Amino acid sequence: MLDDDNIRRFSNIGFRTRARSFPGFDRPDTISQVLAPRQAVRVDLDAGDLLSLDGLAAHDRVQLLAYDGRGDAALSHLGLDAATAPDRAQFDGAALAGWIARNGGDAASLPPAASIIGTGEIIVLRASAPATVWVLRPVAAQDLVVHGVGGAITVAHQPARTRSLVLPPLLGDVRDEFTVLRGTARAYELRKGDYVQIIDVHGQQCSDFMAFRGDGLMRGEELMIDSTATRSMVRRSYPGPGLLDKFFDRDMRPLLNVVQDTCGRHDTFGLACTARGYEERGFPGHLNCSDNMSHALQPFGVARRGAWPAINFFWNTWIDAQSHHIMTEESYSRPGDYVTMCAMDDLVCVSTACPDDLDPINGWNPTDIHVRIYRPDTPIRRAVAYREKEDAPMLISEESAFHERLAPLTQHFAPARDLWVPVSYPSVGTIGEYWACRNAVTVQDMSGLRKYDIVGPDAERLLQRALTRDVAKLSVWRGTYTLMCDGSGTVIDDGTLFRIGPDLFRWCCGSEESGRVLTELAQREGLQVRINAMRNALPNLALQGPKSRDLLRKITFTQPTVPSLDHLKWFGVTVARLHDREGRPFMLSRSGYTGELGYELFCAKSDAVALWDAIMDAGEEFGLTPMGSAALNIIRIEAGLAAGDAEFAPGVDAFEAGLGFAVDLNKADFIGKAALQRNAADPRRVLKGLIFDCDDVPAHGAPVLSGERQVGVITSATRSPTYECSIAMARIAVEHAANGTELEVGMMNGRMKRLGATVTDIPFVDPQRKKARA
Repeated sequence: MLDDDNIRRFSNIGFRTRARSFPGFDRPDTISQVLAPRQAVRVDLDAGDLLSLDGLAAHDRVQLLAYDGRGDAALSHLGLDAATAPDRAQFDGAALAGWIARNGGDAASLPPAASIIGTGEIIVLRASAPATVWVLRPVAAQDLVVHGVGGAITVAHQPARTRSLVLPPLLGDVRDEFTVLRGTARAYELRKGDYVQIIDVHGQQCSDFMAFRGDGLMRGEELMIDSTATRSMVRRSYPGPGLLDKFFDRDMRPLLNVVQDTCGRHDTFGLACTARGYEERGFPGHLNCSDNMSHALQPFGVARRGAWPAINFFWNTWIDAQSHHIMTEESYSRPGDYVTMCAMDDLVCVSTACPDDLDPINGWNPTDIHVRIYRPDTPIRRAVAYREKEDAPMLISEESAFHERLAPLTQHFAPARDLWVPVSYPSVGTIGEYWACRNAVTVQDMSGLRKYDIVGPDAERLLQRALTRDVAKLSVWRGTYTLMCDGSGTVIDDGTLFRIGPDLFRWCCGSEESGRVLTELAQREGLQVRINAMRNALPNLALQGPKSRDLLRKITFTQPTVPSLDHLKWFGVTVARLHDREGRPFMLSRSGYTGELGYELFCAKSDAVALWDAIMDAGEEFGLTPMGSAALNIIRIEAGLAAGDAEFAPGVDAFEAGLGFAVDLNKADFIGKAALQRNAADPRRVLKGLIFDCDDVPAHGAPVLSGERQVGVITSATRSPTYECSIAMARIAVEHAANGTELEVGMMNGRMKRLGATVTDIPFVDPQRKKARA
């Protein structure tokens, strides 16, 4: 059915109707990047291409550098005049310096840049000739930390000519590249250390992949990827960037490790499609991947097979929890999505562009696959894709500003939104980190938090409408934990709001949905307010534990015009510097996610390493220990602190999430107030603690049972080192929520294994953290 005699074609890409829509699968006519404060991004333009800057507020500034093919200044290609050289202290220039050095230039000397001042409208430039443009978002570190200056903007590149092949930017030095046309396969060789990038060109296209050891084939032995061995070794359906990142052969020896994956949905259970499979569906003679693979591998002496096991990149499958059937539907892969792997031995590989046009696995519309092979010395960092929303521009996960100091301490990182953060540190371990936080002091990279600066004469008015606390009662240099709800009282996001000026607030939260809600509300109500998305421009550390204040006394300097360290009460905030009045600036708040005495420190990216070093040096005498997310999760459950997609989730209001303490029903109207008033008067479910008589830890979502009736659900659970047994938070029907009630938690399909538990209040540990709470 891949013939060209179709009388009508269709594609899911760009398809949007009321009946069926695919947001996030638009045609890649415009390439967008997010430019955060103090960041620099590169755009390669051809003659006639458009460069647009969107979101630049009035009086905010960007700077542009432009170079032609010889490396000479080329601002004239954009119709711009040079002004002054960029101030290196106002932006993070490592990427720019590296690009200049790789192209034979002098990274120490920057040419004059053009300055563009925002007007509140989109700015569009047209290139008259090819040029490489660097867009800079300069902001002084002090202004970033305290003055609410500058937010992220969108930099978009619209090519003048529609390209038949729109590919993602090169990752490095390409040794070879080729296109696998739809309905075909191609075999190729990788040398040890080579990187291979498999690209879904048009979106929703599956590509079967297999790799063989080159030395094995020379001996007549087919040592190839073994899906069962791989799943057993990585303890998941397929490997991904991070700690468990390798494909293995039958002898459990690694062949490739996954370095980057922008799709994150693949299959290792099914075979590559076969002739027999199409025959039994009534399509004899249909092209199939197994035959294509056999044909492509024949020159390498690989025996022909009627059915090939394969790694099915971009094939969206899952196993139904009830029937255990393998299910499938359209691929998650967008145009330009890719997987990049590093060869750990000399390999022979094969990639297909699947010809299946009979069901949704290729979006009903088979297309091409593109393959790039990079040389071994290419510096490709591990990464996954992160999108703030399904139709938002793709961000590639980055190492945090503290990574230079974290990497020597641990290899166990996991994505936190668009950053890699430590899970644990092997020299101490999760339990050691836990006790360090309880008894001494810990430091943790929390840079994955989202931060928004809300600035303007209507800033308080906007936040009063959007948040559940009474913002009007918040003094300058004070903060509060609060919620953002929708009209039904469901919690959209939680976070800490700091007031750092009469008309300047900083909202530190968990989700970009906060920014969208605030923006839409401000536009709908016609408010004069600017909302600056800080992205990753303001990395932060959490310093937690009973000795945290003693440590900070050694490194913190504050001016007499702001609160001092010892004046900070719970949720107080100030602006400080390292050591003295000339030190690096940072925002300091008495807050955290542990319930212990603790502080959070926010700084510019360029100051992150210096801040880390100062904390580590000062903390040695106090037993300072770095802490990862695994230990934090134990502590926050003991402290009864809520987490998104656990205690609060779609359909769960603030009271059911155990967050009623953060709702002020006496304040003026706010979004969700009417629904919360109604629900508070007649609650059906409440958040309670469960203490178990064993160490078995139930899974999130496990049913809470009273006899044969389900009366609740587990939201978070862990084994408590303090209690020396398992504990959990659970949402329970009010009829069964009295302290001392004995319930059971179901495991093994909720019925075949049961854990006895007793209902108690949360937090499990008292607010002073002096003793466990019975």
